[in-house]
Amino acid sequence: MTDELPFLNKIALVTGSGRGIGRAIAIKMAQKGADIVVNYVRNQKPAEEVVEAVRSLGRKSFAIRANVGKVEDIEVLFQAVEENFGGLDILINNAASGFNRPAMQQKVSGWDHTMNVNARALLFAAQKAAPLMQKRGGGWIVSISSPGGSRVLPDYIAVGASKAALESLTRYLAVEFAPANIRVNAVSPGIVLTDALQHFASLSDPDVIPRAIQNTPAGRLVTPEDVAGVVAFLCTPDAAMIRGQVIIVDGGYTLITPR
Repeated sequence: MTDELPFLNKIALVTGSGRGIGRAIAIKMAQKGADIVVNYVRNQKPAEEVVEAVRSLGRKSFAIRANVGKVEDIEVLFQAVEENFGGLDILINNAASGFNRPAMQQKVSGWDHTMNVNARALLFAAQKAAPLMQKRGGGWIVSISSPGGSRVLPDYIAVGASKAALESLTRYLAVEFAPANIRVNAVSPGIVLTDALQHFASLSDPDVIPRAIQNTPAGRLVTPEDVAGVVAFLCTPDAAMIRGQVIIVDGGYTLITPR
């Protein structure tokens, strides 16, 4: 291992890594030496493009379709990891879903889907990841949360509750997995400048991005690469004593009252 390639000979699984934050994390990890398991649910082409980007960096990679909201798919996902690489060093629990509706419009199916993908997946993926990590002397688990896990955002009740559960699981797993040398944390990005955000803004509210920038002390929005950099740091020896924490990456957005 070198300072430039801290993840050389490491194997990383990034769920939901076909686009957005997950894509940026997968490529950042590969740039730092890791072999990457790319996971997707619906869109195979972007996932395969990430695989090619990783391979162009000289790393090994493959893509596998699995809905982490389904326990049987988690089983398939980790079986593929073991068959292809024999072990795992890093699990990035990034895949997320949900429906933005107020409390009175929530449906059982939507609630269950959101909880299963955003929270339950972490627990049962961690159960599968831990033995593969122990074979290699330990590992890292980092989940992607949201400010809605601790703050009230409009129509965000199901996603917010799922992210609160995710953050609680992060703390419990950090304690239980510490004796196995598995370090568990989460990253909570603010408003991230993704293609999805720009598409949403163009359709519904062209002022949403300028307004968000105005309310961010750093003077710009968080990028997927910003998030990826923090995630990567949490998987290095320099972060060894950070355990069970939720690291906010928002350029200071949540520190002030929006104007």
